[in-house]
Amino acid sequence: MRSQILVGSRESGLALAQANEVIKSLRELTPRLSFRVLSIKTKGDNLPETGDNRIEGKGVFTKEIEESLLKDEIQIAVHSMKDLATDLPAGLRIAAVPHRADHRDALISRSKEKLERLPGGASVGTSSPRRKTQLLAARSDLQVREIHGNVDTRLRKLDGGGYEAIVLASAGLARLGLEKRVTEFLSTKVMLPAIGQGAIAIEAREDDLETIDLVSRLEDNSTRRSVEAERAFARKLGANCRTPIAAYAKVEGNRLAIDGLVSSIDGRMLVRSQLIAASTEPGKAGEELAESLLQKGAHSILEAA
Repeated sequence: MRSQILVGSRESGLALAQANEVIKSLRELTPRLSFRVLSIKTKGDNLPETGDNRIEGKGVFTKEIEESLLKDEIQIAVHSMKDLATDLPAGLRIAAVPHRADHRDALISRSKEKLERLPGGASVGTSSPRRKTQLLAARSDLQVREIHGNVDTRLRKLDGGGYEAIVLASAGLARLGLEKRVTEFLSTKVMLPAIGQGAIAIEAREDDLETIDLVSRLEDNSTRRSVEAERAFARKLGANCRTPIAAYAKVEGNRLAIDGLVSSIDGRMLVRSQLIAASTEPGKAGEELAESLLQKGAHSILEAA
């Protein structure tokens, strides 16, 4: 029986905050165990702050951590769910999905004006094709420009006058204690979130039953089913991190509602739909929603993207 659990995480402040959040919960459950974070630099962390749009596909922020997990250099890995590939490496599993934090995106503007009140031609920073396309769908008069770096770096670029506003994940801002910077929490009617946004994935080796038994006590069943529906939606579409897709699912009792979209980069072509299904088959619900969007024209949008 182990006396210490090594927890793998990216080196960023947000990733470490998430890892420490998980450790705090585990310590409350098992005070006899000690926990230590092992920060691991990933391929995504090595990208220059100017960005590199040639990097496609999920896994750029998780691969090295998962390799350490498979080698038993760490016992669990803590990821932002939205960074995790829909198909995991052989031998690994998502051992727990804790209760989801705020799933929404947040607008931070220097003028404190909300999205609808930003002046025409205002420069809004985001590195996300998903955010870009929905911003343009809502306000085609905006100039949506690339911005890269961690949360602190992006806030400095905003404060330095390079942008009128930026868009970041609400959950990340909350975990860093930066909620006061938020000008507006964007409704999902305007900005559907990334797959799994706001949720944390705790990954472990399939054969490490002791660790799985421990971390599974942090499981939130409603969050798990919601995220499974969203991930099945993305898997069916064959999407990667440069594809403008979005989805949000919510479980209420025996009912699961999922809202998804596929869009062109410029926001001019957008297919969106909702589905209500039994919460007992979240994967099936996600796949059915994806299929309905494909039949409505999403296939041609994805090919063009």
